[in-house]
Amino acid sequence: MLTKARILIACAAAATIAGAAAAAAGSAGALARTASLAVKPAPAPAGLPKAAGTASPIKHVVVIYVENHSFDNLLGYWCDHNPGRCPDGGMPSSVTLSNGAVVTPSVAKDRVPAIDHSVASQVAAMDGGRMDGWQNIKYGGCDAATGYRCIRGYQPSQIPNLTRLSGQFAISDDTFSMADSPSWGGHLYAVAGTLDGFTGDNPHPAKGVTPGLGWGCDSSKVTTWISPAGLRKTEPSCIPDPALGLAHGGAFRSTPVPHIPTIMDRLDAAGLSWRIYGTTAAQANPGDKTLSGGYAWSICPTFAGCLDTSQDQNLVSAADFRHDARNGVLPAFSVVTPGGPDFNDSCHNSFSMTACDNWIGSLVQSVQDGPDWSSTAIFITFDDFGGFYDQVPPPATLNANGQQAGPRAPLIIVSPYARPGYTDTKATTFAGILAYTEDAFGLAPLGPNDAAAYDFSNAFDYSQTPLKPVPMTFRPLPYWARHLHLTRAMLDDPT
Repeated sequence: MLTKARILIACAAAATIAGAAAAAAGSAGALARTASLAVKPAPAPAGLPKAAGTASPIKHVVVIYVENHSFDNLLGYWCDHNPGRCPDGGMPSSVTLSNGAVVTPSVAKDRVPAIDHSVASQVAAMDGGRMDGWQNIKYGGCDAATGYRCIRGYQPSQIPNLTRLSGQFAISDDTFSMADSPSWGGHLYAVAGTLDGFTGDNPHPAKGVTPGLGWGCDSSKVTTWISPAGLRKTEPSCIPDPALGLAHGGAFRSTPVPHIPTIMDRLDAAGLSWRIYGTTAAQANPGDKTLSGGYAWSICPTFAGCLDTSQDQNLVSAADFRHDARNGVLPAFSVVTPGGPDFNDSCHNSFSMTACDNWIGSLVQSVQDGPDWSSTAIFITFDDFGGFYDQVPPPATLNANGQQAGPRAPLIIVSPYARPGYTDTKATTFAGILAYTEDAFGLAPLGPNDAAAYDFSNAFDYSQTPLKPVPMTFRPLPYWARHLHLTRAMLDDPT
């Protein structure tokens, strides 16, 4: 619920963001990283205490953040089996495209097809909100020649853990990505509630500069940024922090991109624990393709205020999550991204949905088996649409800064206090997860987007008899998935 206190805090946050500016001086930021970690400057103060009567039993918020599926692609056929849960409808019997072609949706195979999902492809597919431009996805990824492979979906039997959790707990059928961006932008705004002027397209090597691993401040890569005057520029894919005293605020070259706070800063200021479970820099070894791939999704390296401070110690292996959950040592806030030995379980294009469904099931099962289950809320969602069809146009007013939201994403809420068999139909974006976290822990909003975002409050009932765990299913992988060979092209896939 948007309280008066949150609105007041949002105004202050918006003013702070608008006035922030990056500074540049000294030697290269990459050299500074060889020194000891900087001391993190004091973040903005925490938010006002929650109003009386709104306290919840939730002490742990877990975000399982996997890759590249739209709502209809993942749950459209499940909606057909559960029509009362999906007011916007299930997978339609036919889809009429902007060129007049009429396409009958089909069942997807276990191996997720490689379809472009850049900003340009998302804009083309949404077609101004008509949601009929799917044949215009770049590189012919979803045209007649490919059998319109983006207009496909999964039957419940193909993803039994995801659909069982959807049936027993709560879902949102009106959560949209914050912007029409692929993975880098999606991981940026997952913790910041804004793209900070970036278009969100995935970073690429800068001309004449040897790139590093991943996409963040230590990658020496660049991507498109739009200045306050509306000029499109190519800037380092890094949110700098001039207060650290590093050259260029931690970027590899001078950058006008302003510093912005993250949910990690808010949690630190409040003395609350957090972890990003993904791929660490130590795991991101160029000689091991399996371990290096997930570093791009690990969030922390995009922010100099995380990468170049003691916050970086809170980026740990995704494999650690199950241990922490089973042993009752979950932090107050967790984001789990596929990485390290779990990289192949990401749901990403070219990978196995069986592997991903098994992995998500193992993460949820570890929480259910541990002592923190009674005080945990799990949000399972996908960082972008992956190039896959969805029928619902993003509302134009979801973001307070006027930025167009992207396609609808699946979102499943698993908790003893999630309303059983409930569908939350109130429109929001990924900023709603930040808003829920801020409300749960009494934190100040990061900016206008999360301050105004709907926080899934209708999907919880803290007075209900707590729901019991739901057993997960673990299936053998298809032969091809057991012998998946990660090629350099797959790991360097710009989408």
